[in-house]
Amino acid sequence: MSQANGWWKRWLAAVALVAAPALAWAQAADPHRWQLNMGRGVTATSQNAYEAHMVALVVCIGIGLVVFGAMAYAMFKFRKSRGAVPAQFSHNTKAEVVWTVIPVLLLIIMAWPATAKLIAMYDTRDAEMTVKVTGYQWMWKYEYLGEGVEFTSRLDRESDRIRQSGEIPDREKHPYYLLEVDNRLVLPVDTKIRFVITADDVIHSWWVPALGWKQDAIPGLINEAWTSIEQPGVYRGQCAELCGKDHAFMPIVVEAVSKEEFARWLAARKQQAGAADAPDAEDAGGADGEAPAGDGAEAPAQA
Repeated sequence: MSQANGWWKRWLAAVALVAAPALAWAQAADPHRWQLNMGRGVTATSQNAYEAHMVALVVCIGIGLVVFGAMAYAMFKFRKSRGAVPAQFSHNTKAEVVWTVIPVLLLIIMAWPATAKLIAMYDTRDAEMTVKVTGYQWMWKYEYLGEGVEFTSRLDRESDRIRQSGEIPDREKHPYYLLEVDNRLVLPVDTKIRFVITADDVIHSWWVPALGWKQDAIPGLINEAWTSIEQPGVYRGQCAELCGKDHAFMPIVVEAVSKEEFARWLAARKQQAGAADAPDAEDAGGADGEAPAGDGAEAPAQA
């Protein structure tokens, strides 16, 4: 009885190992611990990449089953202990044609749609807005071109305090340790957004997995990319190019909101920028002691 129980336990363990990758296929937008497969993301680009990956995975699994199945069959069927005599031949033209033509056809079938999707991935035409991203050691600067809104985005103070204090972060209290910023990049959903990406000092790389692409930020060079986020939410990424001692502390946080909410946020940011640019005389108030214009305005919503 104990042997039967042990046999079932071994089979259950094997089934669990086989099923684990399947359980990891439907993932949230952001990667997480023990994730075995890439996520679908929240853009057409990320979903195209996911679909291409899954097609390649299925093809590779099929090839592996055929190759290792044939090898296992040959090892069992023609083993020496059964008295098998190996055939003597130098080549087989038909077999060589088959195993040459089939891989070529598979590559063409896989490459044709992948190439079309790759071309579309870099087509930044007809964008509805443009965001300039500049990498610095060790922060990001975002500019909404044509809107007069710009700000820097750094590692949030609490994460910075914890990392410098040497204390062990509590995962429950700080679930986004080293992945939170002081100013999030707020973007509207269902909008084609063009990014122009560069750097001021060394090479950086702007990467948010949920968006489905990564683009290098190189001093003196402008790289382009685009996205259209389909679902509201908060999506996190990091600098993906070694850029110095604090490379690990350059998180990226994108907050996708509705178009209406984005319009309100942008208006508040413009108001804040206008107040900051006001002349010193106005900031100091009039001679009659009146409060400076804009002091009583509501602070813009924090993303």
